[in-house]
Amino acid sequence: MLFVIHAVDHKDGLATRLAHYDAHKAFLSDTSSFGVAIVMSGPLVADDGQTMIGSLFLIEAPDRAAIERFHDADPFRRAGIWERVTITAFIRRQG
Repeated sequence: MLFVIHAVDHKDGLATRLAHYDAHKAFLSDTSSFGVAIVMSGPLVADDGQTMIGSLFLIEAPDRAAIERFHDADPFRRAGIWERVTITAFIRRQG
């Protein structure tokens, strides 16, 4: 089953994001212990095309509980970087 995690940073949160960026990338390099697979992920950016303002993940997982365990363990979540997070099941129709 596919899930989308859409996470928007707190305003003026770039410095905190950058401080935890290496830990976040290392965390994403092996998701096997959560039983999930990242289909794609990356930062959301401002209209300037550069400034990171959030995160988007498309993840394959057996159920919502696995996604929530994965999300709760993310260093960005633990650092309180995201102001708003939505986790939504997704059905792929194209691509």
